[in-house]
Amino acid sequence: MNGITVPMAIVDFIPVVLFFAAAVLLQRDLYNKMVKGAYALLATGSVMVLIGGLFKAGWKILYALAVCDYPLLENSFFPMQGPGFLLVFLSLVGMFTRWNRGRTAVMSVAAVPVYTSSIPFVIMKTVGCAGAQWSLFALSLKMRQRLAAVMYVVSFWFMLGMGYLSATFDDSSSMHWMAQCVNIVSQGTFLWGTVLLHRAGLADWQFEDRKSAVR
Repeated sequence: MNGITVPMAIVDFIPVVLFFAAAVLLQRDLYNKMVKGAYALLATGSVMVLIGGLFKAGWKILYALAVCDYPLLENSFFPMQGPGFLLVFLSLVGMFTRWNRGRTAVMSVAAVPVYTSSIPFVIMKTVGCAGAQWSLFALSLKMRQRLAAVMYVVSFWFMLGMGYLSATFDDSSSMHWMAQCVNIVSQGTFLWGTVLLHRAGLADWQFEDRKSAVR
């Protein structure tokens, strides 16, 4: 891990904050559009993603400062973020279908201590990220917010770029910085799209097939 520096470790907190800011906006705007179970998935998933990101960023800064190498923090990244992103996706599915998926939340969170391989969590994160981006893209089109839809598409493509970089990672300083920049753009455009929906009145917007909020 010779490529990790203190500035780089600090920058690693930026995409975490960007995602969580978007998640908070979504929670506020979608509260009256989700059944309780779907909203619980959104809140739980968002917190899991935040904790996973904070753990990894915290591990990097401890390592960069030569305080300690605590791999448990790094190893918790995918087990937290994989199910977390999946729950966010399922919450949006629940919103569109008006189906309470509370049991799914319990099953997904319970998977965290069961698997020791990161592969199931990588799959969860990929499916969750792609599904959430697609759902918000569709929501943007329903609201006729084309720029927001474009932002979610850009965020998705840069997310794929993160996957490519992970597969070709060589632990050099330049590779670390490139990954940081790609991740910041991905989460930044995700937040941008969410802010555009918020400003367009997502909190008061109603689905065409119903006159009142489901609660």
